[in-house]
Amino acid sequence: MAETKIEWTDKTWNPVTGCTKKSEGCVHCYAEVMARRLKGMGQLKYKNAFKLTLHPEDLDEPKKWNKPHNIFVCSMGDLFHDDVPFDFVDKVMQTIRETPQHRYQILTKRAERMEEYFSSHDVPENVWLGVTVEVQRTRYRIDHLRNLPASVRFLSCEPLLEDLGDLNLDGIDWIIVGGESGTQARPMKEQWALNVKRQADNGNIAFFFKQWGTWSREGVKRNKHVNGKLLEGKIVQNMPIEKRR
Repeated sequence: MAETKIEWTDKTWNPVTGCTKKSEGCVHCYAEVMARRLKGMGQLKYKNAFKLTLHPEDLDEPKKWNKPHNIFVCSMGDLFHDDVPFDFVDKVMQTIRETPQHRYQILTKRAERMEEYFSSHDVPENVWLGVTVEVQRTRYRIDHLRNLPASVRFLSCEPLLEDLGDLNLDGIDWIIVGGESGTQARPMKEQWALNVKRQADNGNIAFFFKQWGTWSREGVKRNKHVNGKLLEGKIVQNMPIEKRR
């Protein structure tokens, strides 16, 4: 599971797998579908399918990778889920500190709990912290992120499910936008993505448009690879500049 096709990262590391639904973006969770598929394939790690499971045996996995990588932490779960004890998060952070050659991208929908953890713990220099903002009602998550001392603070607006309106992007370094994939995918409108891009551009914030997903710019439902990733005729996949202390 270390290799990944996610375009904004190089590898995934899953010391926690499984989750519970938190907001609108969770309705058709790709990780849940994948976990059930992996269980069906006999993958021992996913014997519990999408039930939240800690994997202490995988804590040292990044130490085997000598070449520097961007590593998406818990692509198959949420490190700051309420059922993940902070002493286990401590162990994850210890591995991160012991592998300074890597950059670790931690994305959560539990922004309050992430802020709580880092109120009494230092953020490792090689950690990027992000929150998912897929609908207007989840914009509050940005407030829990913006003041955390991470080298990169980012938003994942994927799947983008409605126009997000005006965003307070103070303290944000990077924004990812993408449409939903899968047979039950909900469409994303071009103006929603362009509204986020305009605000990112105005704030000199790196903007990454991942994909249209199952629904095309014209509102046609078809293979996501056919729909592609052009926004206004261009590939816009900018990466942020780190601010290591």
